[in-house]
Amino acid sequence: MKQANRKYKFSWGLTGDVQLGRPNLGHTARVEVYRLMQYTFRDVAEKMFGAELTDKIFYDAGKLAGAEFYKNIMPPISEPAAFISTLQELLKELGIGILRIEEMDLDQGLLVLTIAEDLDCSGLPEGGDAICIYDEGFLSAVLECFWKKPFEVKEIDCWCTGDRICRFKAKAIQ
Repeated sequence: MKQANRKYKFSWGLTGDVQLGRPNLGHTARVEVYRLMQYTFRDVAEKMFGAELTDKIFYDAGKLAGAEFYKNIMPPISEPAAFISTLQELLKELGIGILRIEEMDLDQGLLVLTIAEDLDCSGLPEGGDAICIYDEGFLSAVLECFWKKPFEVKEIDCWCTGDRICRFKAKAIQ
């Protein structure tokens, strides 16, 4: 794949000037519309590339989004408690979900996080598979940006597996 021929390399400018472009509708859109876009992309990608590569694409897209979110939305913070608190506030304010920390062992580089009312899956029917792969990448990048070390994030409970919360285990990669 030639990088020079890319048409849509992500930049924060692609988020646009919402006030200028949507003076009446503003920043809000319904969750169904977001999910319509996400799951139609997923369906087409799985048909073209298979589930494994599609999962990698969604994880990597989540990582890119998490890094851009950290760079463009998170204020400069150096204290872990303030970072977590600010991240919680922003995710809730933006309608992404309600973040809670269940476990945090900074010496071991381990966190267990939950997201209630998750934008990606809360309210979907049970399907047997944890589906918040985009969220895994997003959380991985946000944690990496703050702690300056890579994190592996895996969803261990999901609304779509019968849980009523999404739970993620994050482990710093040494």
